Amino acid sequence: MNPLLLAFYGDDFTGSADAMEALTINGVKTALFLGHPSQERLQANLADLQAVGISGVSRTMTPSQMDDELPDQLGLLNSLNPRLIHYKVCATFDSSPAIGSIGHAADIAFEVINPACGVIVQGVPILGRYIVFGNHFTVYGDQRYRLDRHPVMSKHPITPMDEGDIRHHFAKQSAKHVALIDLLHLGESDESLSKRFDRYVDEGNVVLFDTFNDANLMRIGRLIHEKSESEKIFAIGSSGFEYAMARYWQAQGIIEKPKTFDSAGPVDRLIVMSGSAAANTAEQINYATSQGFAGVTLNTDRLVDGATAEDEQKRAVRASLSHLGEGKNLIISATIGPDDPIIEKTRDTIRKLGIDPSETGKLIARQQGLILRALLKETGLGRVCVAGGDTCSYSLRELGIHSLELLMPIVPAAPLCHTSSDEPIFDGLQVASKGGQIGAPDYFLQVLEGRKSL
Repeated sequence: MNPLLLAFYGDDFTGSADAMEALTINGVKTALFLGHPSQERLQANLADLQAVGISGVSRTMTPSQMDDELPDQLGLLNSLNPRLIHYKVCATFDSSPAIGSIGHAADIAFEVINPACGVIVQGVPILGRYIVFGNHFTVYGDQRYRLDRHPVMSKHPITPMDEGDIRHHFAKQSAKHVALIDLLHLGESDESLSKRFDRYVDEGNVVLFDTFNDANLMRIGRLIHEKSESEKIFAIGSSGFEYAMARYWQAQGIIEKPKTFDSAGPVDRLIVMSGSAAANTAEQINYATSQGFAGVTLNTDRLVDGATAEDEQKRAVRASLSHLGEGKNLIISATIGPDDPIIEKTRDTIRKLGIDPSETGKLIARQQGLILRALLKETGLGRVCVAGGDTCSYSLRELGIHSLELLMPIVPAAPLCHTSSDEPIFDGLQVASKGGQIGAPDYFLQVLEGRKSL
């Protein structure tokens, strides 16, 4: 068996870290590389790895930008000759034909990789994401909603979900047909299920799997593993794919038992850099400040303007250093919740400057990265937390980090990682990352204290 079981490209940083975590905690030795790693850097690490990932930014790209980004990245992963190649997307599958098109990415992958077949494994029960008869349901609070009726995802500012059926959503982005293996099909005998899969593939379909529970994931993992023994498979979907494969490999003894992850322990001071507008993150910010965290609010309308960005950076750094000098933990936030007036104020500035609105998140996140870089160089702190998909994807690149490995899980899809960098001051930095909707109200305190959720 090829020792490299799986290679994946993640369409943003938080999703990539989620995939790395899912593999590592289930015993698959995995490293995540940022940006555009060289063939030499990847090859230098392969001897100790069973899976590799590249953290990209295609979730915010147009199809033409994907045409420039994805062929080389997917070609690089393909050159490593893994059994499985995965295009990792957000657990909410949010995308559109114009931005972050999952279908267009799949079209590129089929051309570059030339796999025998393609699959979509999107459900992640551990994260409250379910696929039932082709429809995507996601948890919010203690309720479950179909994505097109979800209080947050149906109103996403860039890629609002207006279709809950993955087959129809994917069809808006790709000419490829999708056939469903549903919950009832997953109850068939192994032989019948295998024949059904083969028939769907022979008919030219990408195969989508329902996923309601962990037993479904195990069944999916077995089927895909058996098919991958004779042919290369390309997968689209969430970290549910990593959970499916790793748990099956673990059950079959293909990989060693996972190690125990000890608590990383507390640090004296923590910097949280938040670019998330999610209500969940706002609750976490408010909870942390009630527990003594100091807050610095960014004037994002000034950060997106080239004429004022540097002055706003310097102001934020001065204010932050003042709080840190007093021994306080710190949250630097671009916004607090979806109704923060700074959001509309920043949009007005973007319109006046004639900047493409889809570039807003990137502009702010890069400025946040420069602020974080300055603070770390000044203070030498060893642990940070970054909240928000765009913020993680773009700001961490300003630190010269080239790869990460899991240090400890905190909550699913929001781990604490150990980084590697060619710049000594950032080499060994501990970074926790989370998407906007992930984590309990005390998540930032969990990162500060280096403790898992109970």
